Amino acid sequence: MSSLNYNMKVENSSEDVDLKKVFNVFFRYKWLVSSITLVAALISVVFAINQPNIYKSTTLIMPAEQESKGGLSSLASQFGGLASLAGMNIPSQSNKSKIAVEILRSRLFISKFINKHNLLPDLIAAEFWDLGSNKLSYNPDLYDAEMKRWVRKVQLPFTPKPTDQEAYNSFLEKLSIIENIETGMITISFDHISPYFAKNILDLLIEDINNEMKKKDIEEAKKSIAFLEEQIRKTSVSDIKSIFYNLIEEQTKTIMFAEVRKEYVFKVIDPAIVPELKDRPKRALICIFGTLLGFMLSLLIVFFLSNIKGIYSK
Repeated sequence: MSSLNYNMKVENSSEDVDLKKVFNVFFRYKWLVSSITLVAALISVVFAINQPNIYKSTTLIMPAEQESKGGLSSLASQFGGLASLAGMNIPSQSNKSKIAVEILRSRLFISKFINKHNLLPDLIAAEFWDLGSNKLSYNPDLYDAEMKRWVRKVQLPFTPKPTDQEAYNSFLEKLSIIENIETGMITISFDHISPYFAKNILDLLIEDINNEMKKKDIEEAKKSIAFLEEQIRKTSVSDIKSIFYNLIEEQTKTIMFAEVRKEYVFKVIDPAIVPELKDRPKRALICIFGTLLGFMLSLLIVFFLSNIKGIYSK
């Protein structure tokens, strides 16, 4: 029993000695630790201050009900072969909205969207937003705002003006689309240094995807009507003609429905607004983590220096 107590005392005393050595080493290099930590803190503060505010605008949408599809879907289920022959693909509303979401993410749609609304400078070259004037300033090394031309210096295969692939990748980094499988709701967000630009992007996106799907359905309906009318002229069977006329009637309803309905595929539940508060950066966290990183680095340096001196002193 006494030997056990003796061993425990020896271990505790050795631990106390080790802790004292560590404390003495760090105390000896206290100015180095303080200096490195202070420099890291200052660098963190400067870095955090120079980061532009990023604003996130969000909208909530849901698949719009397609009331006019009822009759057409019923006919398609009865005469599926004829409808398919006429090129009448009748997807369910859930499938249609899923297709629309994939189109919304597609390279073709986004590239056309950026070029149509001339978003490239605001998307890639913007570096500062002025709250008072609500104007964007551009990086002069990338874009000459007065001459409205790209001046960035890049190597082939890149060009001074960003390519569609660059624009697509940049846009996709700022875009977020989250689908709720249970409710069918879709949350779309966009990040930018200008809250007005972020909100405007979401409004234009919803409008353009609705118009894109509307245009696609109208074109398909017109092609189907032309095909059905041709088949009516070719057949003399009255029952078949009656079916074709019913299909033409429903396709005509589809065109009328598409023309008059603004929210064709997606209905806005909660429209996008101009956010008043920034989403990021979290400047306080940047300063805290930067300072802690500097402190840890200083400890590693002190540990390294003390070991080097210990080696040479032997």
